[in-house]
Amino acid sequence: MRVIVHLSDIHFGRLEASLVEPLTSTILQLRPDLLAVSGDLTQRARRREFEAARRFLDALPVPRLVLPGNHDVPLYNVFRRFATPLARYKRAITPDLSPVYRDDEMIVVGVNTARSLTWGEGRINEAQVDQIVRTLAGVPADLVRVVVTHHPFDLPAGVGEDRLLGGAAGAMAKLAAANADLFLAGHLHISHVGHTAARYKIAGHSALVVQAGTVSTRSRGEQPSFNVLRIARPNITVERLVWDPAAGAFTGTSAGTYCHGADGWRAAE
Repeated sequence: MRVIVHLSDIHFGRLEASLVEPLTSTILQLRPDLLAVSGDLTQRARRREFEAARRFLDALPVPRLVLPGNHDVPLYNVFRRFATPLARYKRAITPDLSPVYRDDEMIVVGVNTARSLTWGEGRINEAQVDQIVRTLAGVPADLVRVVVTHHPFDLPAGVGEDRLLGGAAGAMAKLAAANADLFLAGHLHISHVGHTAARYKIAGHSALVVQAGTVSTRSRGEQPSFNVLRIARPNITVERLVWDPAAGAFTGTSAGTYCHGADGWRAAE
C-alpha cells in the first residue's frame, strides 16, 4: 500500500499561523510515501510568503512533489508577472516544473498549469500532455498512474465551467489512452471526488478526480482540510482530514473506497 497526502492552496500570507504546527505534526504522523502539493503555496508570490512555505516544506522530511499555482505568479508586479513569473517559486521551492515520483506501486507526474496571461485560471498545452504520455509509456501495467495539476480536470456541482482547466478535453483523450488512473488538483478551495467518465465519456476509461480544499482562511464554506489517499491496487481510499477548532486537531471524515474494474475506477460496492 502507498499513502499520498494531498495538500493544496496553502496560501502563506492567508494561512493562520496557529495551523502550521498541527498541520505539520498530522502529516508527519501519517508517514506518507509521498506529499503531493497541488499549487498556490503563497497568496501573492511575495518573498516572505515563499520563505514561510520553504520552512514548512523543510519540516516535512518525506518525498514530495510540489507544483505552483496561479497565486505563485506575481499579480501586481507586471514586469515579474510576464518576464519572470515563477522566478521566486523556483528559487524558494524547486526549479522543477514537471516533477515525477515513481516507486514499485505508483508513478506520479506533475505538470505546471499556471500561466501569466490567464489571471486566475490555468491551461495545459499539447507539449505538456505529450511529455506526460511519454513518462507513463512503458511503466508496468500494475502501477497506479497519477497526474497532479493545480487547475482541475473536473468540477463539483455548482462551479462554473470557466474554472475548468483549459485544454482539458484534448488532454484527457491522450491521457485516457495512457491509462491515467487518478487526477489530483486544487484551485477551487472545495473538496470533491468525481469520475472522468461523467464529463469526458471516453469508452472504457473512468479515472478518479480528487479535489483538495484549502488550509487557508480563503475558504468556500469549508473548514481547512486536506486529503489522504491510500492506494493498494485495485483499491484507492480517499479520506478528507478537516480542522476541528474545538479539538484543536485535524480529524478524518468523508472516507470513500474506489475499485478498479474493466471500465475503470468506480465506487466500491
